Amino acid sequence: MIDPPSLVDQYCHGVLRTELGLGTFEAQLARTEGPPAPGTTLFDTQTGFAVRRWCPPLLGLEPHCPPARYLARRRELGVAETGRRLLRASGITTYLVDTGLPGDLTGTAELARAGAAEAHEIVRLEQLAEQVADTSGTVDSFLANLAESVHGAAAHAVAFTSVTGIRRGPAPAPQPPGPGEVRGAAARWLAARRAGDELRDPVLLWHLLWIAVASGRPLQLHTGPGAPGTRTGATDPALLSGFVRATAGLGTDLVLLHGYPDHRHAARLAGVYPHVYVDSGAALARTGAGAATVLAEVLDSAPFGKILFSSGAQALPELHVVGARLFREALSRVLGGWVAEGAWALDDAQRVAGMIASGNAGRVYGLKRGENAGCADRSGT
Repeated sequence: MIDPPSLVDQYCHGVLRTELGLGTFEAQLARTEGPPAPGTTLFDTQTGFAVRRWCPPLLGLEPHCPPARYLARRRELGVAETGRRLLRASGITTYLVDTGLPGDLTGTAELARAGAAEAHEIVRLEQLAEQVADTSGTVDSFLANLAESVHGAAAHAVAFTSVTGIRRGPAPAPQPPGPGEVRGAAARWLAARRAGDELRDPVLLWHLLWIAVASGRPLQLHTGPGAPGTRTGATDPALLSGFVRATAGLGTDLVLLHGYPDHRHAARLAGVYPHVYVDSGAALARTGAGAATVLAEVLDSAPFGKILFSSGAQALPELHVVGARLFREALSRVLGGWVAEGAWALDDAQRVAGMIASGNAGRVYGLKRGENAGCADRSGT
């Protein structure tokens, strides 16, 4: 059995503090633009089946129990106790938390307490820029405050994350936009902007990425399927090749998040460029029983020192559990199979499992266990 002792979840979100009914719970299981097919539910997905397999026993129920019974037990325990039981049983010892999603989600410190784990903040660049725009009266103050805010965030966050590829489609420009181009884009965006509007101007998004690159903090780039409505093929990691080449040698690591179903493209970039890393975990929750196949494909293309685990979970503590359990099971199945065939020694398999589960993330993000755990929360929770 190849089973790493602990996991660093290198990308996730907080969990909801509110009780959920059947419909609202299901809505968190899958990203979809509409309701499920008639006569079915969103539990009829690989993620839904994985939740029913792994989570009921943690709440005192039998595996695969009906969704209605599971949710009744959830309500009986209460949202706080449910979250505590699930998170503490996940095997995750450190959470890196993107605090940039709206909603009543726990922040880093609260997630750390619930999970009896460490937690550190990841700053979402686009949200940071939107907050700066809300408090800047002129173009000059906006641009100055933006650079200052990114620099200030780098002092407390372990990484930046960006959804530029999901919002804009084609990959970032392979060079920083010029000062005049940036000023013009800022003037147009600020003049037309209303409070709460998302940053979608491509020039400003690319400018923001390059400010983050200059900070030296790891930069996570979202690839793969985004929110409902994202254009198919627009978030293929291969489209980042120009930006990846342009940032080589600048001292900032790039981490390609999610990637599935184009995870092989992300893995190949990690194999070619020394500063590129690939996320292996979030796709596993979507593929469920087929998770071992997806993980094996990542392992085929990326060096083992360039692969990181994440759950990609948000809103439901069940998704942290499913991400972690499927990762452990897939890793054990793939590496254990190679050991059984005689292709690998057991010691090597255990060592590589530890690298992917936690060691690589500790190196990339400079994590030192016990330092400032849960104290980097700037979300006010």
